[in-house]
Amino acid sequence: MNMPSHPAIIRASISSDGLLLSADLRLLTLQREAGGDLGGPVAVPQLAAIARLSARLGITVSRPIIAATEHGDIDMWVRARPDSDGVTLSIIDWHERPAVALPADTARREADIAALADGWSWQIDMQLRFQMVLAGSDAHGALPTDPPVPGSRFSGYFQLLPDEDGDMAMLRAFAQRRAFRDQTAALINDPARSFRLSGFPMFDLAGQLTGYRGTAFPLEQTVVVPMEQEAAVALYPGEFGKRLDRSLRQPLGRIIANADTISAQLEGPLRPDYADYATDIAAAGRHLMALVDDLADLQAIDRPDFSVIAEDVDLADVGRRAAGLLAVKALDRQIRIIAPEADASTPAIGEFRRVLQILVNLIGNAVRYSPEGSEVRIVTEGDHGQARIMVIDQGQGVAVADRERIFEKFERLGRDDAGGSGLGLYISRRLARAMGGDIRISGAPGEGARFILSLPTGL
Repeated sequence: MNMPSHPAIIRASISSDGLLLSADLRLLTLQREAGGDLGGPVAVPQLAAIARLSARLGITVSRPIIAATEHGDIDMWVRARPDSDGVTLSIIDWHERPAVALPADTARREADIAALADGWSWQIDMQLRFQMVLAGSDAHGALPTDPPVPGSRFSGYFQLLPDEDGDMAMLRAFAQRRAFRDQTAALINDPARSFRLSGFPMFDLAGQLTGYRGTAFPLEQTVVVPMEQEAAVALYPGEFGKRLDRSLRQPLGRIIANADTISAQLEGPLRPDYADYATDIAAAGRHLMALVDDLADLQAIDRPDFSVIAEDVDLADVGRRAAGLLAVKALDRQIRIIAPEADASTPAIGEFRRVLQILVNLIGNAVRYSPEGSEVRIVTEGDHGQARIMVIDQGQGVAVADRERIFEKFERLGRDDAGGSGLGLYISRRLARAMGGDIRISGAPGEGARFILSLPTGL
């Protein structure tokens, strides 16, 4: 039989350093059951993780989570929104249900796998307190000089670290009541010392989860084989792109598509707040997808053997294409993009797709940071063996002192919006210079910015 579902929205405030400042009663009860309290660190790992993610990205993040308690599981949909003081959590569909134990064969198999890991042994209860700490059966299982004390908190001794995909095996296992392996954790009192954790869940006769038992293996005893230089180079850019596509682009694409479907209510009517959450999910997914693309480009252009294709391009034609790609975005802000005339032509030498990439970035920035109701003009000219295309907006412009700084990695000139990664201009200039050209800025401060892409003509 299912336990109660609470439709009312539960709210909480978390400070920028991860402290629970305020919380509705149900969430505060869960916080205390996990060993925390008001004014202390968020003790529910899944809630702490989503708050950190929202604060780091500077965007609203929404996702379902499962929290384990002594009496069962709680399914929640959590929305984290960053603000000037930290992060605000809104929790809907708080649904409590009894814990479901794994089939005996599955649980036994996972326990056997986790138990085979090397290291010293630990055991924690449902409040994440150490119940037992024992030396392992071999030399590598010797206890550290400062072992955790029974009754002390797991989070007071270990800090869990995400893997290269941002995942934490232990948190995922806790939510699913399953065994885990290869969770990296650093000592709170000595962050330079790391351990590899493995563990498995323990259940009572009624099938209730009672805690976890596992091992901790010091990573300083792990031997790392240095990678050959050729192997390192071979990872970029082809293999790196494949891994990004498999690990990030494909699942992000599915998330965005599903969120758009929910937001558009294509499968039927939906509560307005659910549709808003889906819109937030889609926006966050697109932001992350753009960041993935920027990082892939960054890996490619920073390689010493990076090169571009030299082909004939028409800057006026590419400018018209880029303007067309951004027409809808400009229309949303009532900005008019004035592209080169249909019969205008400005020949240059460069790689077509890279020139288009640069112009989409420059025009997109102009649309993003120009006042509503203004104009963005795209103008081309050529002389003395150079062709130029200019993106001219009516925004605040760029101060003379910042016109080189703005091309540095992750530089956003103090902007706190979630509209970019700070890599676009760095990548664009690197691409322009790889094609034998450059990007520079002109225009009087306060009278708009003029970004000028120049490329050789081959004449």
